[in-house]
Amino acid sequence: MSADSSTLGQRLWQGPVCAGWKQDVEGALYHLANCVLLLGFMGGSGVYGCFYLFGFLGTGYVCCVLWGWFNACGLDIVIWNFLLATACLLQLAHLVYRLRKDTLPEEFDLLYRTLCVPLQVPMQAYKEIVRCCEEQVLTLATEQTYAVEGETPIDRLSLLLSGRVRVSQDGQFLHYIFPYQFMDSPEWESLPPSEEGVFQVTLTAETPCSYISWPRKSLHLLLAKERYISRLFSVLLGYDISEKIYALNEKLFAKFGLCFDIRLPSLYHVLGSAASDAGPESEKEDEEVHEPAAAPPQAAPTPDQHMPSCSRPPAATHPPARPSRARVSRPDSDGLASRIPLHSYSQVMSTGQAPLAPVSTPEL
Repeated sequence: MSADSSTLGQRLWQGPVCAGWKQDVEGALYHLANCVLLLGFMGGSGVYGCFYLFGFLGTGYVCCVLWGWFNACGLDIVIWNFLLATACLLQLAHLVYRLRKDTLPEEFDLLYRTLCVPLQVPMQAYKEIVRCCEEQVLTLATEQTYAVEGETPIDRLSLLLSGRVRVSQDGQFLHYIFPYQFMDSPEWESLPPSEEGVFQVTLTAETPCSYISWPRKSLHLLLAKERYISRLFSVLLGYDISEKIYALNEKLFAKFGLCFDIRLPSLYHVLGSAASDAGPESEKEDEEVHEPAAAPPQAAPTPDQHMPSCSRPPAATHPPARPSRARVSRPDSDGLASRIPLHSYSQVMSTGQAPLAPVSTPEL
């Protein structure tokens, strides 16, 4: 063993054993193969980086095969480079197969680039979501209803891909649904998985629409199994519901043209039934609130108390103080809340709970 190691060490540290070096250089194919291999090893990562890498490596090994066949005349050189070139070509074929397998229909591909790419959703997770809706794109004709108030059961969750949907309640317009917004996100969030319910609004297509729909049970099973997808839907649904709430906020105007902010708790008093039950009495109280504070009534002087017309009161050393006026507050939602009768407000506070949102919205 020591003799073999000493012999290997002598070969490494001593000069080359070649009897003589070739005076002429190799042919152009040899140098071309090395240049192409150098470019191939500079490839990056990812799918397209792999295309670049194996494409240049395969081309370089093919050049080596030609060089070994025509110039070097070595069978081992030809065989080894042929095997390496074949491995690169097989790897390229596998990449093409993966790309073709990952290809989605046009509608789902556009949906992925619009909603999921900004959130950096992996393609594998998106495939699970698409597989849950069976890769079906449904359509609605103009004036066709997606859901009817009080009749259509809540058994699915849908996302609008194109067109525009009108949302109304009791024949009163509420807001629109635009592409890449959920059509029934409030119903989905308000109904537990174990319960059943019906729509409280009517959804009508104003233009030809296309949408995708997930069955309620299948989607609940997917969300229970995949934690990442559950968080993703929680984010998307929460954002969609907030957009719908802000759309409703734009329709809440007072009679003097001021827009309410539905985030203010005082608006519950304005929209509640207490304000509607007050009737004309509340209007009288509103007028009393806005009237400036009048001076206290003075008793009418008796004839005996009349002063002579020629006499004047003595001049005061200091000018009389200006009468104070009640400051009229700027009309806002807090001021509107203070106009509610005290008896209704005391009823709310006596329960020890925050006021609930009204069941019926005011006429807009």
